[in-house]
Formats: sequence, structure tokens, C-alpha cells
Amino acid sequence: MPKVYTKEQLWELYDKLPKELQEAIFSNETAEYIRNICERYEIKKDEDISLVAKLVGDVLLGISATDDLQKSLETDLKIKKEEAKKMSQEIYRSIFYPVKPILEQISGKEINPVVEKEKETIPPGEPEKKPSSPKKSDTYREPIE
Repeated sequence: MPKVYTKEQLWELYDKLPKELQEAIFSNETAEYIRNICERYEIKKDEDISLVAKLVGDVLLGISATDDLQKSLETDLKIKKEEAKKMSQEIYRSIFYPVKPILEQISGKEINPVVEKEKETIPPGEPEKKPSSPKKSDTYREPIE
């Protein structure tokens, strides 16, 4: 079960943050991004939008990791995994990426966006196929005789 913080504890954490993260937490730009993202994913209830804002704030405060955001969106908002993945990627790109170096410094680990590419499995022993490029004659050169 996640630790529950009092308002005083949250303010203490906030006061210890670098200036850039403090600004990101209360910036109008961050609030606008959250509102737009929620709108795109049809999250309309004020309580749900507030919950997304809280989850983003927890990451910015260093309470939770960016890796946990997708899972939190799935469980807390009860949305599908694929939708939560897309939403967390968008949040990462618009809110976390601009302050990525500072978040990495605070968390002590490298932060990567939630991008899971499905890899094609190649059976063992078979060489990897490379896409073939069509053979075209070079129209910009004169033939050499």
C-alpha cells in the first residue's frame, strides 16, 4: 500500500525540490496539458482529472516513479492498458521530458518514456531479414564506357 503523506510532509518535500520542479508543479502550462490530455482520453469527471493531476504531482515531487504512472492510471481510473499507456506517454512527453534531468537527479535513476515496442521474434538459426531496396539506375550520372 502506498504511503499516505500529510499536507505538511508534502510541503516539506516541495520546499526541498529544485526551482524548476516547483514551477512545473504549479504552472498553468502543466495544468493545461493535464486538462487537454484528460479531454482527449474522455476523462470528464472533476475527481478523475484531479486524480491525474495528483499522479503527475506525485512524480514531480519524487513520491512515485514515472514507470508507475501507467499502472496507476489503469488501476485508479480503471482504464484499459493500451489507453493508459498512450496517456502516460503523452504526459511524459509534455510534462516530464522538459524536467527529465532534474527528475533523474532526484530519483537517482535514468528515466525513460513508456515506450514498449513489440519486437518481432526471429526463430533461432534464421538470419534477420533486411528490407530490400529496389534497384534503380542512377539518372544523375552519365554512363562510363
